[in-house]
Amino acid sequence: MFRKKECVAMLLAGGQGSRLYALTEKNAKPAVSFGGKYRIIDFTLSNCVNSGFDTVGVLTQYQPLVLNDYIGNGLPWDLDRSWGGVKILPPYQGKKGADWYKGTANAIYQNMQFIDRYDPEYVLILSGDHIYKMDYAKMLDYHKKMNADCTIAVIDVPLKEASRFGIMSTEEDGKIYKFAEKPKNPDSTKASMGIYIFSKDVLFRYLNADAQDPESSNDFGKNIIPAMLAAKERMYAYPFSGYWKDVGTISSLWEANMDLLGEIPSLDLHDEEWRIYSRHESHAPQFVGSSAVVNNSSITEGCEIYGTVRNSVLGAGVCIKEGAVVSNSVIMDNVTVETGAKINYSIVDEETTVGAYASIGAVQKKAKGITVIAAGLDIPEHSVIGDNEMISEVAQIQTKEEM
Repeated sequence: MFRKKECVAMLLAGGQGSRLYALTEKNAKPAVSFGGKYRIIDFTLSNCVNSGFDTVGVLTQYQPLVLNDYIGNGLPWDLDRSWGGVKILPPYQGKKGADWYKGTANAIYQNMQFIDRYDPEYVLILSGDHIYKMDYAKMLDYHKKMNADCTIAVIDVPLKEASRFGIMSTEEDGKIYKFAEKPKNPDSTKASMGIYIFSKDVLFRYLNADAQDPESSNDFGKNIIPAMLAAKERMYAYPFSGYWKDVGTISSLWEANMDLLGEIPSLDLHDEEWRIYSRHESHAPQFVGSSAVVNNSSITEGCEIYGTVRNSVLGAGVCIKEGAVVSNSVIMDNVTVETGAKINYSIVDEETTVGAYASIGAVQKKAKGITVIAAGLDIPEHSVIGDNEMISEVAQIQTKEEM
């Protein structure tokens, strides 16, 4: 007889991530590299295991190969369990046919049978594209204390930014009485983090009803939450006050990487009490040449630095040749920056080579936006790629001689 689980976590990792452009053309958003030695999904998976949640369903759909390989059997996160652990849940052929996940709610609806295998009392719904450290066990305790049908994690945001989020209006005890998706004139600053705990029976009832509605978008924020509020179910906001960033855009991904730098980083990845686990290969220690300059930067194992690196985050196996200058940038694994090349306010994806004396990103100190170079490209020598450009193939690039 298998032991039932009190709570099953369902991690939504199937979105296309179109706002990350070249970084997600061949890769699911949760599998995008972050912080030199992690991928975005590491944070949610690590939160689960650190919170004592050992049963996690990862719902995949768009470009899942890298993500599937990366998660594997869940060993790096201590989620390789014979009963429970981490399970990949792609759309599948069922008795009534096969269908893509139509929305966040439909994705969970299609996997109700998976949840039921563990007979949980509660279901935790998570997103795979946020950077944060959070104890979900404390949120579950709050859910039980309030005798809630649904608890939604919220974070206080500046009023001028509230229109970007789903906003919760609450009574003094935290009970939600209003929810508005990206309101023009918000009357609260409590922003939904896209983290929900449901009592399972209530969740299943609303998922079944939603699936029968041909007009529904099958989405938690647009359909399930409003329907529950309209029915006056017991819904509460759980306040969270730590670091949290939605890295669904190029600028927010760059900003989150930059938050790792400085004397007191906004996000501490070296906290032994709340480790962020990842699957990464072993590398030799970093090597910094005698004439190299490294200032306020994160340099991962396996890097070789002969040039200059300032205010940047470098992944494993990066090589910065003599005379090359990398500033205010995120350089992902196994990138080579050849002699004399200059990179500023940019993100360069994995396995790319930047040719000698190429110029990438903002020439001035202040950039209009972040330049992005896709994975696996060979950027020709003397190429000029300007501020806020998005390069997914070499054919888009001009050299100085062509200009």
